[in-house]
Amino acid sequence: MLGSLQDAEDLVQESLLRAWQKLGTFEGRASFRAWLYKIATNACLDALDRRPRRTLPPARAPSADPSAPPAGPVSEPIWIEPFPDDFLDEASPTPEAKYDAHESITLAFLSALQALPPRQRAVLILCDVLEWQADEAARTLDMTASSVSSALHRARVTLAKSYRSGDLASMSPEPRDERTRSLLSRYVRAWENADIDALVDLLKDDATFSMPPYPSWYRGKIAIREFIRTEILAGRAQSPFRFMPTRANGRPAFGWYRLDDSDHRFHGFAIQVLGLEGESISDIATFMDPRLLARFGLPDALEAR
Repeated sequence: MLGSLQDAEDLVQESLLRAWQKLGTFEGRASFRAWLYKIATNACLDALDRRPRRTLPPARAPSADPSAPPAGPVSEPIWIEPFPDDFLDEASPTPEAKYDAHESITLAFLSALQALPPRQRAVLILCDVLEWQADEAARTLDMTASSVSSALHRARVTLAKSYRSGDLASMSPEPRDERTRSLLSRYVRAWENADIDALVDLLKDDATFSMPPYPSWYRGKIAIREFIRTEILAGRAQSPFRFMPTRANGRPAFGWYRLDDSDHRFHGFAIQVLGLEGESISDIATFMDPRLLARFGLPDALEAR
């Protein structure tokens, strides 16, 4: 609903507080679980009335010219945040449930979802993600079943314009085959060796590269190569970076670490999430917030090798 792990955790606390305060009003006409869902959904809708819509840079503006200086960071809370797969693995008892759960938090799905009006967003999550019946969703949202069906239809039509379901197989949360493991290994090695040519060779021709909170993003091998050369590695003969693997949003991901010359340690500064298509990388989304590493169980710093 919110596109932010931090916001979601805040709203869990708010929902539990509301439930405790209203516990005496629970009449048992629906299940206690449904009653809690109603409180949580309304808490999210209230929050969305006060907060800007979250998105990702490619959904916000056209791709940038790598020869121009990148735009400065947008510090307002407008960016979707990465989500640790481990949170879902703990709650999904079957492989089918895990697949559905992971698809519901891919960056592509979340980005498309955030474009929906909040109530349509709620209807789609309840009916298509949680698989509730229209009458159940209607009771939760204080709507009629026909209104829920109408809102669900509009949400599906809008979502279909920007999101194609069923792509998760190419964005597996775990590198289960040797080709994928090799691709990820070569990717890390290219960064850690400052080998831009090797890195670009791993990309699809129309790959995208974004780094929220910076709104500038880049499309295509030529543009990405130029941005990395001039802004990230900037002529360095040796790489200042190290990577630690993790999983986020149904995709392979890494904690990204940069060498600090003052203490000769690599300090974490970002979570990088990859999109894979076949044997190539289709998308690199780098979330530039060192606070995220702790949420993924990653250390703040690494010792130099």
